Amino acid sequence: MIRSENMKGSKIFLRDKPIELLMCLTRGNVKEKYPSLLAKDSRCTYSHTVHLLQKMEKADLVKFEKQGRLKLVALTKRGQDVADLFDSINKTFEKKLLQQQ
Repeated sequence: MIRSENMKGSKIFLRDKPIELLMCLTRGNVKEKYPSLLAKDSRCTYSHTVHLLQKMEKADLVKFEKQGRLKLVALTKRGQDVADLFDSINKTFEKKLLQQQ
């Protein structure tokens, strides 16, 4: 049986939307993004996006930065490492699927 302490990270990422949200933060040349744009890019509601970002902040994957009245979101070093891992996993699956065709 899997211990609950080990499940914390998987509860965030073993679903499509959180992974898509994380990958949206890696796309483009802008390091910081608005939560509303992330919601649109990841095809999530704004409230769900903010909820996921708050969970990711607690896991030290993203950080919020205030610029005046605006809040921007950026990946932390740990968040970038996790995003790179998911990108690598995704490429591995895509490669395997292409080989099967």
